[in-house]
Amino acid sequence: MIHLKNVHKRFRRPEGGWFDAVRDTTLHIKAGEIFGLIGFSGAGKSTLLRLINLLERPDHGSVNVDGRDLTGLSAAELRRARQNIGMVFQQFNLMANRTVAANIAFPLEIAGWSRADIDQRVAECLDIVGLADRAGHYPAQLSGGQKQRVGIARALAPRPHVILADEPTSALDPKTTQSILDCLQDINARFGVTVVIVTHEMHVIRSICHRAALLDAGEVVELLDVTDKQVAARSALAKSLLEVA
Repeated sequence: MIHLKNVHKRFRRPEGGWFDAVRDTTLHIKAGEIFGLIGFSGAGKSTLLRLINLLERPDHGSVNVDGRDLTGLSAAELRRARQNIGMVFQQFNLMANRTVAANIAFPLEIAGWSRADIDQRVAECLDIVGLADRAGHYPAQLSGGQKQRVGIARALAPRPHVILADEPTSALDPKTTQSILDCLQDINARFGVTVVIVTHEMHVIRSICHRAALLDAGEVVELLDVTDKQVAARSALAKSLLEVA
């Protein structure tokens, strides 16, 4: 489903010089799994996630999603390919002047859906995330958890094969966090959507992931298997994350 081969991304430091955020990384994520990217701050998790849909373009290496090499597509082809890759953001990224329904409709409008199809799909997505009674509300009228559910519904609206979630629960309290994780797990189970989630919290990995990649200094240092909410860890770094979970 998702194949990254030798992807490398570096950024110029404001004070001069270069910083290697992701270093020659090869990673394979299976169709239909919930895959975690975990590590401490600065490990390269979010950059690696953004390489999957080319929000960050690798300096070298290839990104293959659903059988297509995204790095070889034209700008127009990439825009179409991204319709199969939903994105959920840490800070929600909702449009304040649009209602809940209009926020969810936005990617469908961009993709050229008919008004009737948009209205039907928005209603379906609102029902999936449990916000059918909030369609006419504005983001300022919602709790943090409700805003994130809108973000999930918006990502799900175009019927993507992949959802990328960048620290989707880090701004939420523990109870709301679990409800968001349950929502993502339900979507994965019901629709077979592949979910890639960035987190620095091991309990998120234990709660919903099938596997996870542990990152340190831009490199995958260990692949973690999750069985019955137990994480098989070998490296000292993984064990330290388990201790603080």
